[in-house]
Amino acid sequence: MEPLINVELKDGTICQVAIEALDVLLEHNKVSKFERSGGWAIVGRDPLRRKERGTVYSIPERRH
Repeated sequence: MEPLINVELKDGTICQVAIEALDVLLEHNKVSKFERSGGWAIVGRDPLRRKERGTVYSIPERRH
C-alpha cells in the first residue's frame, strides 16, 4: 500500500492523499500546505519538488 500524505486544501479541508494525488492537487493550485517528515510545508513559502526535474530545487546537489 502506498503511503498517504496529510494535506490541507485551500478551503481548509484536511485529508490524506497518495503522492500522485498530491502532485495533481499541487498542479491545480488546490493545496495550502502538506505534511513532510520534518513538519508542514507551506505552498508558496517552502521549496517544493518539481515534477519535471524530480528534485527539490533549493537543495544543492551533493553527488559527484
